[in-house]
Amino acid sequence: MKPRIAFLAALISAMTVACTVAASRFPDPVVDPRPAQSGMQTAVLAGGCFWGVEAVFERLAGVTDVVSGFAGGSKGTAHYEIVSTGTTGHAESVQITYDPARISYGQLLKVFFAVAHDPTELNRQGPDEGTQYRSAIFYSTPEQQAVAQAYIKQLDAAKIFRGRIETSVVPLQGFYAAEAYHQNFLDHHPDYPYIVYNDLPKLEHLKKEFPEMLKGSR
Repeated sequence: MKPRIAFLAALISAMTVACTVAASRFPDPVVDPRPAQSGMQTAVLAGGCFWGVEAVFERLAGVTDVVSGFAGGSKGTAHYEIVSTGTTGHAESVQITYDPARISYGQLLKVFFAVAHDPTELNRQGPDEGTQYRSAIFYSTPEQQAVAQAYIKQLDAAKIFRGRIETSVVPLQGFYAAEAYHQNFLDHHPDYPYIVYNDLPKLEHLKKEFPEMLKGSR
């Protein structure tokens, strides 16, 4: 995600994305109740570099806002250069604001596992290594915890992935927005090499597998 990322590493990562599990194989979550409270809801997910994850969820119908940021550490260390050291406890994350009347928490998780990242990678994602790139679901309600844990068990039982799902399900202690230049990075820099080889394939995969979930499709 930084300029130091080698072109070859990015290319290899792109090839890996192209070989991910077909989203059509993913079942809908069996456990996916309506939230206890009405109105807009938020979800915080970590799946590697937040640039591509943000771009995926921005395109879903029912999602009104996605913010790139950090979760898992303290407010004082929630700065990109510090988080990049891998010593803060933070993971690059996105905060998704959505209308549960149009898209459920379980549906967000379906896209998270099927398109947004590879949940079988431990403390890395593609060419990026470190705990700050781990896969994690930060739940803020008992309902979110139940849906996340049940869906991981469901995917394991269905043997969707060849490897073990490494996604942690942990309580959200706080979410801190990243610096302004990280927000909507893909839309502002679609020709950036990292974006081209790591994140644009995710958007193509999303369009191919879940066209009915995209904004403008409903």
